[in-house]
Amino acid sequence: MAQAALGSAGLHFDELNKLRVLEPEVAAQTAQLREECRAFVDKTAEFQKIVGSLIELVDQLAKAAESEKMKAIGARNLLKSIAKQREAQEQQLQALIAEKKMQLESALAGAVAANTRGILSQRTP
Repeated sequence: MAQAALGSAGLHFDELNKLRVLEPEVAAQTAQLREECRAFVDKTAEFQKIVGSLIELVDQLAKAAESEKMKAIGARNLLKSIAKQREAQEQQLQALIAEKKMQLESALAGAVAANTRGILSQRTP
């Protein structure tokens, strides 16, 4: 009867016969919920650490990829530059060949003319 009177007043005895404001079932559920919340918070903190390290790793990979991309762009530009230099050098050599051909043809024409004059002057008495 004393327990019923205390129960109606919102007071209860726990398993250790301590006077409590909450019912024993509600207190047990509260304790269980508290433990579940702690476990959830611990798992959330662990998840945040994992995600943080993943983000760090992805950032490092992004920086490495960006660096390699810049190296590749530099190498491509260098190849284009070398190709243009070779084209310019080829044009210069083609112009030099044409100039030398003209000089050779001119010298050959002069030699032929001189040779022809020499032959003609030997025939005319």
